[in-house]
Amino acid sequence: MMISRRAVLTGVSAALFSAPLAVSARAVGSEDDPFPLPPFNYSKLPEAFRPTVVNYTGRQWPGTIIVDTRARQLYLVLQGGKAVRWGCAVGKDGFRWAGLADVGRKVMWPRWTPPRDMIARSPEKAKWANGMPGGPDNPLGARALYLFQNGNDTLYRIHGTTDPMSIGHNASSGCIRMINQDVIELYRRAPIGTRVVVLAEGV
Repeated sequence: MMISRRAVLTGVSAALFSAPLAVSARAVGSEDDPFPLPPFNYSKLPEAFRPTVVNYTGRQWPGTIIVDTRARQLYLVLQGGKAVRWGCAVGKDGFRWAGLADVGRKVMWPRWTPPRDMIARSPEKAKWANGMPGGPDNPLGARALYLFQNGNDTLYRIHGTTDPMSIGHNASSGCIRMINQDVIELYRRAPIGTRVVVLAEGV
């Protein structure tokens, strides 16, 4: 199901994209994490892509994840008219996806298996056709939230990245990338079943 950015944000876009607060959302690491991460230097990113809390007066319920592909920002709606905002990377031209989904699976340091069409485009990835173990060098990063529709895996994910400088760009094959420390925080806050609204760019 395609859903437009306008349908979700009309009448509330000014509130959603303004009034950032001084409070920033920082990842809370897990004590049993097999690959503890050092703090990330957010000064490397433009301010628009650093984690922060903003005012939100939209219609989505608290707990909903909203991905604005045009702005390359991801929101988690909170109680009390607020939302946490993080920067993200989205799909390159020809690889973008939008619609409604639910978090159907969550994995810490997930295994990555490149799809056949990706291997066809990049034959050097064929060595991982049976999967690349999770870890600091894995392109899915520290956490992955798997997006499902009607109980079926869409093959799209919200996940970490080994390329933090891709945040704020159209850089992926369709998935939503986040700084590892940020996706750890989203993973902690978003349970299985969380509704995800991915807004269509240019609609």
